[in-house]
Amino acid sequence: MKIVFVTAEADPFVKTGGLGEVMGSLPAFLHKQGVDVRVIMPKYSIISEHFQKEFEHLAHFDVQVAWRKQYCGLDEMIYEGVHYYFIDNEYYFSRPRIYGEYDDAERFAFFSRAALESLIHIPGFKPDIIHCQDWHTALIPLMLKEFYCHEPLYYQIKTIFTIHNLKYQGVFSKEVLSDIVGLGMEYFTENTLEFHGAVNFMKAALIYADWITTVSPTYAEEIKNPYFGEKLDGLLRKRSDYLTGILNGIDYEIYNPSTDPYLVMPYSNFPLAKEENKKHLQSIFGLPVRGDRAVIGLVTRLVEQKGIDLLAHVMEEILELDVQMVILGSGEERYAEMLRYFASKYPAKLAVKLEFSDKQAHEIYGGADMILMPSQYEPCGISQMIAMRYGTVPVVRETGGLKDTVVPFDELTGAGNGFSFTNYNAHELLFAVQHAVRIYQNDNLAWNNIRQNAMKSDFSWESSANAYIKIYESLL
Repeated sequence: MKIVFVTAEADPFVKTGGLGEVMGSLPAFLHKQGVDVRVIMPKYSIISEHFQKEFEHLAHFDVQVAWRKQYCGLDEMIYEGVHYYFIDNEYYFSRPRIYGEYDDAERFAFFSRAALESLIHIPGFKPDIIHCQDWHTALIPLMLKEFYCHEPLYYQIKTIFTIHNLKYQGVFSKEVLSDIVGLGMEYFTENTLEFHGAVNFMKAALIYADWITTVSPTYAEEIKNPYFGEKLDGLLRKRSDYLTGILNGIDYEIYNPSTDPYLVMPYSNFPLAKEENKKHLQSIFGLPVRGDRAVIGLVTRLVEQKGIDLLAHVMEEILELDVQMVILGSGEERYAEMLRYFASKYPAKLAVKLEFSDKQAHEIYGGADMILMPSQYEPCGISQMIAMRYGTVPVVRETGGLKDTVVPFDELTGAGNGFSFTNYNAHELLFAVQHAVRIYQNDNLAWNNIRQNAMKSDFSWESSANAYIKIYESLL
């Protein structure tokens, strides 16, 4: 079985969020399972130089972008046994950021076509399946059928498309269809790429891919209804027989509290290590070092999806409890300003770092007592899985992958690995936090039980990778 992943990002080369995290760990796990798996991604100038020095140039060729041709180089690097291929074009990928450019439609249309063209230049490898990730690669299933159906190399190649976040679809003006993708107006219809007067890249994959997956079973059901469906719910219902939700996993070697280099004390003695890492966390965030205070952590993007609006409504009530909060993340200025205000008003209780740091994220997972995720929607969520690995108890809204991974604590039976609330409501969030803090303060036995349940939860790639393998085998 030969699989090629096509993705806009992959850890450790480039990572902005969950997509990069998954594309760094899933291919490596499949490789260990004996699958011949390769990864194709752009050669961004921001990839660390120590990696780029190891790249080997395989080929260079022209790639058709509608009526014009663009240069494409193809580099290769083997990392942890997996072959990574990098699509090189400085005009498109030598930018200070990887998304949010004025010409993203052209950049990722080029990348999709270049990924298909590159298959000709990879010696001794013809994939059985191209596994496309998010809207940046969503044109590939259509391009494969439209531009390569008569090329023997591409015969019988199947395509899978994974939705990591349905909100981001790649919607552009209709001129993109002919000027960049190189397709005629017959593809600008309700049953093809037309989307409320624009062109929708993700829609191409939802129509033309042989199979569709998304990153949790609950999210797969949610996106079939209008509230979560982002105006594509009708199409997703139509293709529901070819839609599967598979929960993401995490890399248990990277997120290993026994060996994590970012922790001041590894977890050989859990209670002691948690205590020492908590003291360290409080000190580096400039909070009073107090063992009797529950520390609530947030590692998040500051965007509406993550429930920051809910938090704003009840932040004062939360901070009036015997708690401290540490927040790490960047995003919209309106949320940053709100957090600065509360941090200045409650300097002994709230510390905020408006950035992202992998090191500080690990320090929060290792040192906090709870992790808070009040998301409006959450396709999968990885923070809650990492947190539980470190005995940090999640408090989440029951949506998407959060619902699939966090089992609410039951005081009667002792079952459960966290706390949750159902509706997108600020006071339900507050009640969930109050409940968690009350257990933390008043019932050491129950709290230790919840932490142990969390640490015993299995979020490795084992079962999820096997679910992908079953889909691959069904398409062959």
